[in-house]
Amino acid sequence: MSVNGSESEHSGRFLPCCASDPASAKLTVVVGDTQFSEEKMLLVQSCDYFRALYRSGMKECLQEEIHLKSLRARGFLITLSVLRGEMPILDADEIVEAIECAAFLQVAALTKHLVDLIDSDNCLLMYHTAATFGLMDLYHAAALFIRDTYADLEVEIRKTLPSDLISYVESLTPSIFVAVGAHVTCGVDETVHAASRTICYLDEAGNNWKVLTDLPLEASTSMAGVAVLDNKLYIVGGVRGVHKQIVESCFCYSVENNSWSRIASPAQLRYNLGLVGADGHLHAIGGECERTVMSSVEIYDITSGKWRFAAHLPQPAVGAACTKTMSRVFVCLWRPPETTDIYEYVSEKDKWVLITTLIRHQSYGHCMVGHRGNLYVVRNGPSDDFLRCLMDCYNLSSGQWSSLSGHFANSKGSLFTAVVRGDSVFTVSRSMTLEYTISGKTWKPRRQLKGFPRSGSVWTFLLRLPGSFMQQ
Repeated sequence: MSVNGSESEHSGRFLPCCASDPASAKLTVVVGDTQFSEEKMLLVQSCDYFRALYRSGMKECLQEEIHLKSLRARGFLITLSVLRGEMPILDADEIVEAIECAAFLQVAALTKHLVDLIDSDNCLLMYHTAATFGLMDLYHAAALFIRDTYADLEVEIRKTLPSDLISYVESLTPSIFVAVGAHVTCGVDETVHAASRTICYLDEAGNNWKVLTDLPLEASTSMAGVAVLDNKLYIVGGVRGVHKQIVESCFCYSVENNSWSRIASPAQLRYNLGLVGADGHLHAIGGECERTVMSSVEIYDITSGKWRFAAHLPQPAVGAACTKTMSRVFVCLWRPPETTDIYEYVSEKDKWVLITTLIRHQSYGHCMVGHRGNLYVVRNGPSDDFLRCLMDCYNLSSGQWSSLSGHFANSKGSLFTAVVRGDSVFTVSRSMTLEYTISGKTWKPRRQLKGFPRSGSVWTFLLRLPGSFMQQ
């Protein structure tokens, strides 16, 4: 069969080895008994294998047909679909063939897609296959996932993985549930070591909260944006004092160095914003400044250390529920009466795209949690009941909504703190930390641990702490 690629625009320069070879030329790639016709530009820009081939001056770069004898056609077809921007869901055999292609052709986009697909059903297969083919980014990502779900998978791990792969998983540290008060302000009246200014982590083995670090004196978590990206904690914006004076300084905490550093502030200072970390970038979404609600969005590049403005939200929003799943960023926006719109930020187009709309009587989405290919929207119960929340699930692949049965206890806003680790959701209040297991489309209480020993609402997140912390 012949698979023709769609026309695409691509940045960068194509430098073929022969000046007469046009950048827009089609290339026939033969994989097994199957022929694929694709733009040479797309292959060269997206695959290190083809880029090296056309810079090498080898005779193959003058051919209109390239044979890939060591790959399978279905794996190459999956590769092309990902390069065109599709996000296919893969079964076990397709995962193996996709990993084979990603490793041989060195396709970063395909590797990233495979990382996004890691779950408890395929993580062992991903890990073992990535080790076999030397796809190291996927290998490490799968190992981290397995470490987080080790207790649930231990029997299968011992049965299926060789000892060296087990040893590598066990050498890693799992994600730890971490919390800090959401109303910690800053100013001359505060002291560095005040109990309220401590960030604490849950020692699950000892069922006890321990101090991780103190907040910098100039940092405020009140109406701030708080997010974790690449195992570093970021605090952006916020207010101090009863008059809501905006905090200009932004901070980053490195667990590996156990140290705080300042980062650049957004061009538009803001508080009561949403903050999401994804794919090497922080997304500061909406918020307020001088009591004016904003629709502006800024994105911080971790590598360059610079902020840039992105496409505005479709409407102004404060404290909007937002989340990340499968490297995609989503936000809930309310439209009266009783309408919750979910938008996705599409970075390639710098555009907010309406994904779906949820209409529920007297109810809006107040928290959103991403798990695998699902978005779980936590909303208030009937008649603005925030103590008994309801939950709906939107599947990104099927585009279908489903409702989770029953009410969910939301003591002290615990559900609004929900964070996902593997197939578990952690929520916390002063009275208890409650772990749910996500099973199918249901959340089932799994175990109860000690509550966070601070009054008021909290920010929660996951971090991987060095072994020295865990031995304290």
